[in-house]
Amino acid sequence: MKEYTYVTLRQKPELKEEAAIWFHDIWGVPQEAYLECMEAYLNNTTEYGWYLCLDGGHIVGGLGVIENDFHNRKDLTPNVCAVYTKKEYRCQGIAGQLLDIVVKDMKAKGISPLYLITDHTTFYERYGWEFLCMVQCNDELNMTRMYIHR
Repeated sequence: MKEYTYVTLRQKPELKEEAAIWFHDIWGVPQEAYLECMEAYLNNTTEYGWYLCLDGGHIVGGLGVIENDFHNRKDLTPNVCAVYTKKEYRCQGIAGQLLDIVVKDMKAKGISPLYLITDHTTFYERYGWEFLCMVQCNDELNMTRMYIHR
């Protein structure tokens, strides 16, 4: 099995621009929004961070932690967001490793529980997440699944 490197953006701040573009290209959220959150993390204004999986020097997976992932339950915070692994890297445990790292890192900082929204129905349970409730996402009619990691 191939070896990958897992880092926080604080460990590799030089990846900020590349990471913002990478997440923007996947999720369509403005690059500036990612840069703003990443700057706050790099400047130690928040402990809500950004986590990357690298193959060589290239980002192949990642996720972030933000206050609220565009849903109506403002009390359910912070949210793991933008969880993604490039298609050709899937089924190698990358997302699971990133989820494990973020949970441990946040708990070490006294931040628990964590929340996330997703359309997946069985993926996150494998990594200790539990379905919590349905939430209304901004500008969407349909409800979305909210998970919690305690």
